[in-house]
Amino acid sequence: MSDKISQLAKAGQDWVISLRRHFHMWPELGGEEFETQRKIIEELRSLGLEPRKAAGTGVIADLKGALPGKLVALRADIDALPIQDEIDQPYRSQHPGRCHACGHDAHAAMLLGTAKVLSQLQQELAGTVRFIFQPSEEKFPGGAQAMIADGALKGVASIIGTHVWQDVPAGQIGITHGRLMAEPDAFTITIQGKGGHGSMPHQTVDPIFVGSQIVVALKSVIGCNMDPLEPVVLSFGMFKAGEVYNVIPDKATLLGTVRTFAETVRGKVFKRIDEICTGICSASGATYTLEPVFGYPALVNNPEVSTLLADVGAEVLGDSGVKDFQPVMGGEDFSYYLQDTPGAFFFLGIGNVENGVVYPQHHPKFDIDETALVFGVEIMAKATLRLLAKS
Repeated sequence: MSDKISQLAKAGQDWVISLRRHFHMWPELGGEEFETQRKIIEELRSLGLEPRKAAGTGVIADLKGALPGKLVALRADIDALPIQDEIDQPYRSQHPGRCHACGHDAHAAMLLGTAKVLSQLQQELAGTVRFIFQPSEEKFPGGAQAMIADGALKGVASIIGTHVWQDVPAGQIGITHGRLMAEPDAFTITIQGKGGHGSMPHQTVDPIFVGSQIVVALKSVIGCNMDPLEPVVLSFGMFKAGEVYNVIPDKATLLGTVRTFAETVRGKVFKRIDEICTGICSASGATYTLEPVFGYPALVNNPEVSTLLADVGAEVLGDSGVKDFQPVMGGEDFSYYLQDTPGAFFFLGIGNVENGVVYPQHHPKFDIDETALVFGVEIMAKATLRLLAKS
């Protein structure tokens, strides 16, 4: 069976690449994936499956084997980003300002490729495989919860997923046996001061000066207040205040992000943000509001399922093709699937320095080494059969 899967995956390689290029050319943002959904449904029906729409623009399809068994799910996200595509390729995005700069085009194509491989083994399949094509991963609050509410995990014994990853070379995968991706939280701090003429600062409460002190003080939180062995990130992405050079504005706005793995750490960071803002604003005569937005849970792999994925990865790529990966501080709403269902997520290497595939996710020139797609299909198909076979 293993050799047969390898042969089927290789036979479908060009088809998977063509699908990836189609999705790349016609990217759609979260909640707007109507044509992507239509294409996925069309391809699944051509494989003899009966897909249904879910969570608005998502798709769910079950492949029932000829033999009885459990239900295993595979998930891919399908949405794009509001980024201008700058790759010099014939499959460059045809939608201005929209781009698959995170690789979800590859995820959708690989899951269709896996569906094709497994559908050709239906008579030998013991159990059922559920293919989950999820919208809106990039757009908070994400699409995973809506897919779960629409029955994506009903009856599922285990679930796996993958993400193409530029930092990992093509021909390798990266995996952890616990923490993999962090809780991606955001916050907005609005500082209310008292505006006035730039030549008379004594008559004002300068929110730019207050905000600057807050930024500097908050950058000390991780070094001074957090366990150095516990991963934490606190970064600012925006500081906006004023319009002209000689007017001290009334208000300043700071936008930032906090990344953690533990609820207790998350709570401590936001407590310190509040305390520092209170102290600095009180001393300066300003007021503030703090608006946190708590993102996805941390993505923590089930060790048993991740070990199975690593074993399959070694079978497909060799022992040197499987890398123990350090957790990353990015977020992923695949974490919602893992809250109640055993499963794991792995990074599929798509980087290739020699071919110029060096740009990170969310970069306008992000692209992938497409030769890696066949490895993703083969690993997911083989891992699915092993999960079905487990008692």
